[in-house]
Amino acid sequence: MNKKLLALYGLKFNPFSQQVPASALWASPAIENFCWRIEHQTGEGGFAVALGDPGSGKSSALRILAERLSNLRDLSLGVLSRPQAQLADFYRELGHLFSVPLSPHNRWNSSKVLREKWLAHIQAAVCRPVLIVDEAQETNGAVLAELRLLSSAELDSRALLTIVLAGDRRLTHRLDSPDLLPIASRIRARLRLEALSPKELQEHLNHLLKSAGNPRLLPPSLIQTLCEHAAGNLRLLMNMAHELLLAASHQEREQIDEKLYFELFSIHPPKNSKK
Repeated sequence: MNKKLLALYGLKFNPFSQQVPASALWASPAIENFCWRIEHQTGEGGFAVALGDPGSGKSSALRILAERLSNLRDLSLGVLSRPQAQLADFYRELGHLFSVPLSPHNRWNSSKVLREKWLAHIQAAVCRPVLIVDEAQETNGAVLAELRLLSSAELDSRALLTIVLAGDRRLTHRLDSPDLLPIASRIRARLRLEALSPKELQEHLNHLLKSAGNPRLLPPSLIQTLCEHAAGNLRLLMNMAHELLLAASHQEREQIDEKLYFELFSIHPPKNSKK
C-alpha cells in the first residue's frame, strides 16, 4: 500500500497485510504463555511444538516469538526455511544460519563443528541457540532424527539447542509414529491453536487497527459482521478486511461501512420481516 493510501486513512501501515510489523501483532494469553515458556527454555534447551491448522494464527505466533527472542541479549536465533530438504541441504542451511562453514559430505565433522559452536555460545551467553522449524510436518524423517542427535550431548543429559517445531495436525500424527517417538518424548512446551471465537477475532482486529494508528477505520458493526463471517479463521478475516480497504481506497471512500461489505461480497442484508 502506497503512502497516499496510508495518508488517506491515517495509517502507519496496512493492518490487514501479511507484512504487519511483528511488534503490532496481537498475542492471545496462550501465545503469551508459550513465548514466556520458550524464553525460559532457552536456558535449558530441548524441543517445543506449536500446532495449528491453516488460518489459526500459527504464523503470527511464530513471528511474535521470533521478535521477542531476537530482543534477548546474546541469543542466537535461526529459522529453517526449507524443512523438506534432504540431509545435505539441511547441513548447508544450518551452516548458513549459525555462521559455520560446513561440508555436507562429511556429516561427522560438520556435526562436530556445529556442536562446538553451540557449546561455545552456551558458555559465553548461558542461553541455548534457538532453531524454529516452520511447516515441520514436511520435514524429512532423517533430518528430524539428525536434529535430535545434533542437539544433545553427554549421553543425552545435556541439550545444546532449543528447537521449536511448528506445523498443522499432520505434525501431530508424525510425532506419534514409532520413528519419531524419541522426539515426542522430549517436547517440553506446547502451543495448540484452534479456531478463534468471534470475540477473539474482534480483539485481534481492534488491536491491529489501534497499532496501525486508526482504531476507527472500521465501525464496530462492520467489525462484528466480519468476525462472525470469518468462521474462526484469522487469515480469512484479514483477507476480507484487506479487500474492503482496497475497494474503499479505489472508490476514494472516506468511510468503510457494511454497505461496501455487502456490495463487495455480494451478500444482501436481511430485510425487515413484515408482521
